[in-house]
Amino acid sequence: GTAVTFGDLDARASAWLASHGTADALRGRAVVFTAPNGIGWLEIFLGLLKAGAVVVPLDAAEPPSAQRRLAVSLRAGFWWDGARLEPLAKARRYREPAVSLIKLTSGTTGNPRALVFTAEQLIADAKQVVVTMGIRPRDLNYALIPLGHSYGLGNLAVPLLAQGVPLVCGSSPLPHAIAADFARWRPTVFPGVPAMWRALAASDLALPGLRLAISAGAPLPPAVARDFAARFGRRLHSFYGSSETGGITYDRTGAAALAGAVGRAMRGVTL
Repeated sequence: GTAVTFGDLDARASAWLASHGTADALRGRAVVFTAPNGIGWLEIFLGLLKAGAVVVPLDAAEPPSAQRRLAVSLRAGFWWDGARLEPLAKARRYREPAVSLIKLTSGTTGNPRALVFTAEQLIADAKQVVVTMGIRPRDLNYALIPLGHSYGLGNLAVPLLAQGVPLVCGSSPLPHAIAADFARWRPTVFPGVPAMWRALAASDLALPGLRLAISAGAPLPPAVARDFAARFGRRLHSFYGSSETGGITYDRTGAAALAGAVGRAMRGVTL
């Protein structure tokens, strides 16, 4: 229920940084953190970027002990324990100032791998997302997927900070909570995952204001795409990418989702 302007967010990020660290200590150091979707997550993320740190966002569901182990294995300089930045021994320093973020793979085929990105690469991916999908600054993104995941970074966090696309953070992934958020805030763009679309398609709820529904993160069954289209009168748009590359293909019309496909190459992408 709290709203902030871009100026407010900038000031809050600077205040967080002043309270918890210094640019000299953080610059070039990897910093592992997690927080629920919300203004607090954005404060930390933007504050660390201001300091020149290499941000390593983790899933908020990750236990603290696992977070710290990951931070040590990455030779991170600091781990955010939810209240303070804990300095870690044997930390490495990234000499290239353009390096700004590390994504971790899911670990489904082994130990999670660290993927290093520059700010330029993150912004390029987000720009391709908003241009290909037709997302505009007058839209309102609905943030229910984690902001720190590759999908959330490319569709929500970086479009907010680099392209000015505002967002509202969802209160819960339960269908009735989603419908209540839509009734209150009327977001226009909803990047979700198939489990959310399956639950909504099986409900009797409404999503007022929805203009664009995007599905990624897992294969979208054609039956779910058909049920959603029949229930809400608009198609789901499949989106396919990888943590290593960002967005790869997008279903511009929603027809590919009905056939179990992922659409065509995104603008600027060569396959």
